Amino acid sequence: MNNKKKKKKAHVTFRLNMVFFVVFLLFSILILRLGVVQIVYGDDFKREIERTEDITVNTPVPRGKMFDRNGKSIVDNTPLNAITYTKYQTTTQKEMVETAKRLAKLTVKDTSKVRERDKKDFWIYTNPEKAKEKITEKEWVKYEQKEIDDKDIYRMQLERITEKDLSSLDLEVVAIYSDFNSGYALTQQIVKNKDVTPEEFAVVSENLEYLPGVDTTTDWERNYAFGDTLKSVLGNVTSAEEGLPKDQLDEYLARDYSLNDRVGKSYIEMQYEDILHGQKAKVKNVTDKGGNIISTEVISEGQRGKDLILTIDMDLQLAVEKIIEEELLEAKKFSRSQLLDRAFVVMMDPHTGEILSMAGKKIGKNEDGNQVMEDFALGNITTSYNVGSVVKGATILTGFNNGVIQPGSVHVDLPLIIKGTNPKSSWKSFGAINDLKALQVSSNVYMWKTVIEMAGGRYVPHQALPLDLTTFDKIRQSFSQYGLGTKTGIDLPNESSGYVGPIKQSGLLLDLVIGQYDTYTVMQLAQYVSTIANGGYRVQPHIVKEIREPLLDSKEMGPIIQEIKPNVLNRIDAKEDWIDRVQEGFRMALQEPGGTGYSYFRDTEYNPAGKTGTAQAFYDGPERKKFGKVAPEVKNLSDVAYAPLDNPEVAIAVLVPWAYQGNSGPDVNHEITKRALDTYFELKKLPQGQKDSESDIEQKDENTDSTN
Repeated sequence: MNNKKKKKKAHVTFRLNMVFFVVFLLFSILILRLGVVQIVYGDDFKREIERTEDITVNTPVPRGKMFDRNGKSIVDNTPLNAITYTKYQTTTQKEMVETAKRLAKLTVKDTSKVRERDKKDFWIYTNPEKAKEKITEKEWVKYEQKEIDDKDIYRMQLERITEKDLSSLDLEVVAIYSDFNSGYALTQQIVKNKDVTPEEFAVVSENLEYLPGVDTTTDWERNYAFGDTLKSVLGNVTSAEEGLPKDQLDEYLARDYSLNDRVGKSYIEMQYEDILHGQKAKVKNVTDKGGNIISTEVISEGQRGKDLILTIDMDLQLAVEKIIEEELLEAKKFSRSQLLDRAFVVMMDPHTGEILSMAGKKIGKNEDGNQVMEDFALGNITTSYNVGSVVKGATILTGFNNGVIQPGSVHVDLPLIIKGTNPKSSWKSFGAINDLKALQVSSNVYMWKTVIEMAGGRYVPHQALPLDLTTFDKIRQSFSQYGLGTKTGIDLPNESSGYVGPIKQSGLLLDLVIGQYDTYTVMQLAQYVSTIANGGYRVQPHIVKEIREPLLDSKEMGPIIQEIKPNVLNRIDAKEDWIDRVQEGFRMALQEPGGTGYSYFRDTEYNPAGKTGTAQAFYDGPERKKFGKVAPEVKNLSDVAYAPLDNPEVAIAVLVPWAYQGNSGPDVNHEITKRALDTYFELKKLPQGQKDSESDIEQKDENTDSTN
């Protein structure tokens, strides 16, 4: 009995010892493991616990401003109260919905741009059980069997949401939530920046602690000081809602833009985007591994976009636009001028290419059907027309260059009677005339006989007139030296090069040299006449004069960063005395009795020279469909000129398409040209302060008229 007890006790002792040994062994392993963690990997784990992430966020800055050549503000930024939202990396969809609901109670949000898809997505998220019920049991079985996937389920849910389902939604909440969801994490998103009342701004500011991610700040919008004046050329900027243009999204994102950045989307605003956009402020957000922001550090304050000084003189621009409007309305009183609806003027420095005025007006209708004047300055580079006899200076110089005429060469101006065609003549017969007289009186026959010789033809009355049609290429190549039929290179996008007639026939070759076949833009005419005025140098026109550093004082211009220098594109292939000859012919056209512009310019003090033009054309305007297959015949009126003759400081091109039907009508081109040149030289005489006050009064009058 005792032996059994002793054996049993020994077993218990052994077992206890084994337990103690195992416990000791486990503790030893644990201590060893802790030692390894502490000694070997301690620093690694410490770094992991303390790990943070630096995320740099770019904050947009206001765009650069635009001034005219005299320092007058044209485009500025107007400050706006704004409500913004920044989504953090840890922000959940549920938190965004709750914040959107709270914010909707404090502000009025425009819901007109809420898409149907936005409503349905919001409904699915906020009604998960009801959304689930949109899918049948059989469809869920197919989903489990992987016959359909998540995309199919989502698509079917979208298709089955009814108007009744959506009727319960608060659209303001949906609109705000959509804005919240449209930006990147840690990137400020505009929720509202228009019509934010002081009361809204204050109440949202007071409740920011209950609105995680929401903030109140100052934003900006573009302000065009002169309303619609030159607006089509200045261009537009996308809104915060539009953000980056979809067709250029990848390009802008690669250049460090954000999705909701406002960028120039047309003309000067787009052409000079890199200059006007400015340098964004850079803010570094330090987050822990959970995505919570630990600290914020401003890396760079950012800088407003650089300012553009335009070549435009706004005093002259306003005056020229007013002249166009008045003369258009006056010309419309003629019974045969019903198709007339537009006119264009470009005034430039013939030596530098600086555009002093680029004006265009088009008669349109407002929503009430009333007649209004619309800005169409852009039409000077985007639309082209038959321009008529103004190109004859280039024709004479082409004849000189090809050796078919010399200064003083005489041709007899009598109607050309070519077999199988109607007689072709000048506006009247002039008999024997030389090159100067041909320009003075605008002889068509002189130009035709010049090109006939170029094309190897021999005119015999009542006989056929075969010509070498490769002369088309010679003429066009020569004309392009002056800027006719080729892009001028102006610093604006979407410039037209005009229309090149595709058919090559002898009769059309004759039309080409008097400006009645190919079409040209008004900017091309301005470059062409400037080339003749400055002695044969084709200068690139430009509308930006300088780029300047921005200053805080919006009324002041900063130091010059870059000045746009004159750029000579080519020197025409012509002797100096040939150019002098054409200049004299242009002077005679405006200053000598019998000249086509003499009755308008004979009493001027500024010694002008130029050429007038009337083109027989076919109407191709907005009312074209009314006339069926046969377009009405119309007259396009044009003028090119410069002054003073001996030292030109301004060149002008004027074009009035579709001025009238029939053989006679208003001389609206001459009226506009004369008044525009008169205004230029009158403004030169005025002190700057007086010019400013007069133009301000004129602008106020225009604004008053528009409100009435």
